[in-house]
Amino acid sequence: MSSVWRAHGRMSTLTRAQKVAQAASRIFGTHIGNGLQSGRKELRKNLAGPKIMSWYHRPIGKDLDPLFVDPDVERKKLKIERLARRGKVTPKKGEGKRAKKK
Repeated sequence: MSSVWRAHGRMSTLTRAQKVAQAASRIFGTHIGNGLQSGRKELRKNLAGPKIMSWYHRPIGKDLDPLFVDPDVERKKLKIERLARRGKVTPKKGEGKRAKKK
């Protein structure tokens, strides 16, 4: 007897293999038939973006304080100045090693 009465009074025409496939698709989040993952598992998860953004402080920039000087930018400028005094800056386009060989 392959058909079973349901609570609604209708008969279920699913075979045992189809029921197993349905249960497996619910557990593993795949589509019935092709076996490919549907992505429903990922969509059910809570969004991590707001939580991650609340952890990191908001950086101060020129838009918030016009007198603010970013230490990273200053450090980079000083390094480029030191390299320029020693003649070690990056060459302009067309003035590299390969152009000097010709």
